[in-house]
Amino acid sequence: MDISSAVVSAMPCSREDVRAQLEALPGVEIHAETPDGRFIVTVEDTPGVPAADTVMRLHSMRGVLAATMVYQYSDDALDTKEDSP
Repeated sequence: MDISSAVVSAMPCSREDVRAQLEALPGVEIHAETPDGRFIVTVEDTPGVPAADTVMRLHSMRGVLAATMVYQYSDDALDTKEDSP
């Protein structure tokens, strides 16, 4: 299990487009948004898509000025426990 949080800064004129792109990404949840285009998000692993890959995608989204990872948590023990019978 891998969970990250990030601040995504968008151009204010692109805020709605960036919100739509964020909502379309698997494992991404928007927790807060400001009128000037900043989003507080969490990113979790999803089947076949590691959270790290999704965090990297944040940087290349249309309308995004910057994406800064603030926190990252990883626990392989939880993956093992969930996979055991």
